[in-house]
Amino acid sequence: MCAEEHYYDDGLEDATRHEAVVPMVPVVQLYAADAPGVPFPQGSDLLQVLWCPFNHGEEPAERCPLPQVHWRNTADVRQVLLAPPEPADAPEGHVPTPCVVHPEQVTEYPDWDDIPQELRNEIDDRVRRLEEASGWDYFYHLSTAPGTKVGGHPRGWNGSTTWFSCERCGQPSHHLLTVTHAEFDGESWRTWLPVEDRPDDDSGPKIYLSESERAAAAESPHGLMVSGGGDVYLFECRSCPDRPIEHLFFLN
Repeated sequence: MCAEEHYYDDGLEDATRHEAVVPMVPVVQLYAADAPGVPFPQGSDLLQVLWCPFNHGEEPAERCPLPQVHWRNTADVRQVLLAPPEPADAPEGHVPTPCVVHPEQVTEYPDWDDIPQELRNEIDDRVRRLEEASGWDYFYHLSTAPGTKVGGHPRGWNGSTTWFSCERCGQPSHHLLTVTHAEFDGESWRTWLPVEDRPDDDSGPKIYLSESERAAAAESPHGLMVSGGGDVYLFECRSCPDRPIEHLFFLN
């Protein structure tokens, strides 16, 4: 349950304080066997992420749901909650539609701003030639994977993320999870839309999301639209024993 101060708003100045204690809602449940690249804490094989669906934070532009991360051992789970409670008046787009997770491991590279300047100078010409030859853009098609994902590199905001560090120990914080409203957009779908969700007539850039029912369904299967279309990022410190979490919100 969440008893902290939260608001019913979409990042607006005239936010309304929501006084009630509300249940946390499940956002992501992932088993270690389905995510071989994720460093689970010793003794755990289940990652559960919940959040309070009402917005939290002092600054309107930074308000988003308040997440909680739980690492668990499935052997210790004695009771399965088949019908988790949902706040009746939660903001639209803040409670995910129940869906099955089909994890897929992909290779990605950091955003351009997160690459050291010396390396950028070295590969700049190669990237430019590749873009000219293939029509693929580094950000949209070759670097960080869009969509909701565990691990890898964060995507979507301006500026570097390499400076994030734990407030307790000062060690670097690592990207744990991104929750976003869309798995791809009108450009990045060319490399990130799964093959099985592509239109039968996949004939090039003219095929857009709305032109295919399969592609449109794959764009946002969870139905989330946080504060009008923002992304929630979770970072964790793997140096502290309890792996504290910090979350950030970025409005696209």
